[in-house]
Amino acid sequence: MLLVYNQNKTDMAKSTLKHLLFPILIVFSVFIASCISQKKVSYFQPTDKINDTVSSDVILKYTHRLRAGDIINVGVSSISPEANTMFNPYSILQQFSYQNTQANNLSPAIGYMIDDEGAISIPMVGKIIVAGLNTKEASDLIVQKLEKYLINPTVNVRILNYSVSVLGEVARPSVYNIPNERVTLPEVLSLAGDLTIYANRNNVLIIREKNGKREFARVDLTKRDVFNSPFYYLQPNDVIYVEPGVGKTTSTDRTVLLAPTILSGLSLITVILTYIKFK
Repeated sequence: MLLVYNQNKTDMAKSTLKHLLFPILIVFSVFIASCISQKKVSYFQPTDKINDTVSSDVILKYTHRLRAGDIINVGVSSISPEANTMFNPYSILQQFSYQNTQANNLSPAIGYMIDDEGAISIPMVGKIIVAGLNTKEASDLIVQKLEKYLINPTVNVRILNYSVSVLGEVARPSVYNIPNERVTLPEVLSLAGDLTIYANRNNVLIIREKNGKREFARVDLTKRDVFNSPFYYLQPNDVIYVEPGVGKTTSTDRTVLLAPTILSGLSLITVILTYIKFK
C-alpha cells in the first residue's frame, strides 16, 4: 500500500514538473525577445572597425538667419546712461521676468518680435528690417542707425525664443530653450537625458519648418554619417521624435498577450503544489 502511495506521489511530481516547464519556457522566450544587441544601442559606429581613427572634415556650422516671429533682445550701450535707458525699453521687464522665472520656473521671452515684414521698431529710430540677417549683421545695422543719436554706440543682438522640442524614448521629453545660437542634435539629446535603452537609434525623426513648408528627415545615430547630415545642427522650433525600438514593442505586446496564459499556469501550479502538500 505504501509502495502504491509513493508511486502516485512520484507520478504527481513528474506531472507538476511538466506543468512548471511550460511557464518557464514562456518567461524565457519573452526575455530573449526583449534583449537588445549592443550594435543597436552604440552611437557613431565606424564603417571600418579596423581603421577606427579616421578623421573627417567638420561641416559648415549652422548660422541662424532672423525671420518673422523671432523674438530678439537688442542690448544698446553708450557713454550716456540716460540714452541707454531710452534705447533699452525691455531691460526692466527682463529683470522682472528673470525674478519670476526663479520663483515660478517660467521663462517668458521679452524683447523685440520681428513682424511679418521682417522688421522691429526701436524708439526714435523707427522700423529696421532685420529678417534674413544673422545676429552680427543685425547688430552692425542697428549701430549704423543709432549713430545719429548716440556717441560710439555698441549693440548686442541675441535670440530669445530659440527652442527645440524632444519627444519619445528619451529620459526627459520636453521643450528646451537654447541659450546659444547654435546647437547640435547630440547636445539636445543630452539635455533630454539621453535616449532610453528601448529607443530606436537608427531612425530618429526630425521635423523642421522651412520657407513655409514642413520637412521630415530621418537620422541614424548609430552611424558616423550623422556628423555630415544637414540636420546635425538644429534650427529653432525643430521637433525631435525618438521612436521605440522593436525590442520594447515586441516585449510589451507579447507580455500583454501571454499574461492570461502565465497567470493560468501559475494558478494551476499553486493548486497542484497545494494538493501534493496536503495529500
